[in-house]
Amino acid sequence: MSLAAWGGLLGLTTAGGLLLVTARVAAVRRVSVQSRVLPYVRDLLGTDHPATLASPRSALGAVVAPLIQWAAETVDRVLGGAPSVRRRLVRARLDMTVHDFRVQQVLWGLAGFGIAAGYGLVRTWTQPTNPLPLVLLCLAGFALGVLLRENRLSSQVKRREAAIMAEFPTVAELLALAVAAGESPVAALARVVRRSGGELSADLADVLAGIRTGEPVADAFDRLAATTGVNVVARFAHGIAVAVERGTPLAGVLHAQAADVREAGRRDLIEQASRKEILMMVPVVFLVLPVTVVFAFFPGFIGLSLTY
Repeated sequence: MSLAAWGGLLGLTTAGGLLLVTARVAAVRRVSVQSRVLPYVRDLLGTDHPATLASPRSALGAVVAPLIQWAAETVDRVLGGAPSVRRRLVRARLDMTVHDFRVQQVLWGLAGFGIAAGYGLVRTWTQPTNPLPLVLLCLAGFALGVLLRENRLSSQVKRREAAIMAEFPTVAELLALAVAAGESPVAALARVVRRSGGELSADLADVLAGIRTGEPVADAFDRLAATTGVNVVARFAHGIAVAVERGTPLAGVLHAQAADVREAGRRDLIEQASRKEILMMVPVVFLVLPVTVVFAFFPGFIGLSLTY
């Protein structure tokens, strides 16, 4: 073939490749019918329905996605506790469904399985052995990954609730000051949400959004009391709901709740210090005291050595 023929063939191949890439990019950027329709029928399907999941974007995704969904459903049947997971997802303020969480558990399990399988391959190459323990190790790695994702969800819930407990006294004092200044509970709530930030402020912003969309104030705070996992916040929301329904003074209730939370935090700090008293003595006994003894007796030991 001549150089012109080779040039034409390469140009045709390049043009075909660019055409395929352009067609694929256009197909990926095109909004699917499912993405346009599902936001309006999500309440009918339910948030945990598999049809609410995004459609795969590639051939590999189309092949792997059904397997992952089947594995997620299997994990959900084996572990159970879907209501508990749903409550923890709400308490952790994670925008995902139980099915999405199970998919993440499967992915974490596959990561653990891959690490164990890699170790097994290296071990087999260096020292051939019975494959049964390696297979059990891979299964244990999958189970460990699934349990680690479960544990991480619990740690996320605890971390967020600890942040809420730290923010609550300040937010309650701000609400009490705003109410004592003559503002209504809704206006005081709007001012606090606008001026503050944090986990508790985000929950109060949801309450304020519900009130502004027509939900009664008492019902909105009762919903907060039912969904939160912090007893102090539940009492706070229930107290506001009762005060709004019965017209009782609200500023005094908020001040008293903030003072109770500060006192409870002080007691918890004292209890933690008493529990960790032994750990606090470890650096003193094993680090400071030996250094003090060495500095005290080393000069005398040197003097005795020079004398002899």
